[in-house]
Amino acid sequence: MHAEHIARARGVSLSTVISEALSDGLRMHAAAERSDEVLSAYKRAFTGFSDEETFVLDGVLLEPPDRRS
Repeated sequence: MHAEHIARARGVSLSTVISEALSDGLRMHAAAERSDEVLSAYKRAFTGFSDEETFVLDGVLLEPPDRRS
């Protein structure tokens, strides 16, 4: 078992390795949930804007700047 190998290499108990792995997994899951919430909030905030309005909000130039020589 990989966890047993890690525990032996680090000189800690198997339960410590498993607890750390579970904690890391839960932390990653919580971060993914927060990311999904941010994306959902962004979509709700900008629902109803046209593509052109969204480009303006994103700072995209729709027309080239005047070229003065």
